[in-house]
Amino acid sequence: MTKFKKILVTGGCGFIGSNFVRYMLKTHVDVKIINLDTLTYAGNLDNLKEIEKDKRYSFIKGNITERKDVERALKNADSVVHFAAESHVDRSIEKAEVFIKTNVFGTHVLLECAKEHDIAKFIHVSTDEVYGSLGKDGYFTEGTPIAANSPYSASKASSDLLARAYYKTYGFPVIITRCSNNFGPYQFPEKLIPLMICQARQDKPLPVYGDGMNVRDWLYVEDHCAAVDRVLQRGEPGEVYNIGGNNEWHNIDIVKLILKELNKPETLIEFVEDRLGHDRRYAIDSGKIKEKLGWEPSVPFESGINQTIQWYCDHLQWIERINNGQYRMSE
Repeated sequence: MTKFKKILVTGGCGFIGSNFVRYMLKTHVDVKIINLDTLTYAGNLDNLKEIEKDKRYSFIKGNITERKDVERALKNADSVVHFAAESHVDRSIEKAEVFIKTNVFGTHVLLECAKEHDIAKFIHVSTDEVYGSLGKDGYFTEGTPIAANSPYSASKASSDLLARAYYKTYGFPVIITRCSNNFGPYQFPEKLIPLMICQARQDKPLPVYGDGMNVRDWLYVEDHCAAVDRVLQRGEPGEVYNIGGNNEWHNIDIVKLILKELNKPETLIEFVEDRLGHDRRYAIDSGKIKEKLGWEPSVPFESGINQTIQWYCDHLQWIERINNGQYRMSE
């Protein structure tokens, strides 16, 4: 098994990327992380303040759509873990062009440069949303046909196909991972769980799309980081690995749970017009990564959600700096 020690992480100031950077530095004493991030609204240097002086870590402000930025970041890397993406479905509905540029063209630039630099392994981190929507039964497997339903998921599906093509055409060592909904610390407060926590704390209305019965499979972010690390170290080039929490919840039940934990009334719930093209249910079969690589989630949902709620309650300054825009001033 090859040990990868010089890892270029794209989008390392975002939610999952920053958790991955911290996880790798915590669990691998000999690893070096190069973080390439363009610092969009969701990229936050505050997310990595605690490790910014670690000699094993370096930050490069740059965009994956710019070859010169990617070339500079790849100079001392032996592997790539590609998180960088526009990822909020609502924003993709309003302005799809940004998603196409970053998620499709940016991935192309990154793949091309990584191939030229003879990168030994390239992990392309994707989403279960590329599979579309499930009915009441069944699970997404790695063989489920791609059937994206939003501009966001279509852009990710396109980047998945590019990554696959670079393996099939050039033999470039790409692996694709597709994860279910992540939750945990440092998630930008536009996503469901942090948004509901922040709104409930302030006794503000909690907007819930449609009837609230959409189903998502929830995975604690550190479990996802552990899975990506396992794929990096042991995964087979050309393969796809689904990473799920085996933990389905209706959106409305998540919202009610958060209200209960914060001792807030359910009267704060406000049903709003449903999102365009809103997928009804996601659920992942993680059997392959469990069987082939020995990974499975270790954080029970109840523990993870309690830790997450507590984290947001304990990090009010982090939230305030986002709300007033001060987090952008440190770029």
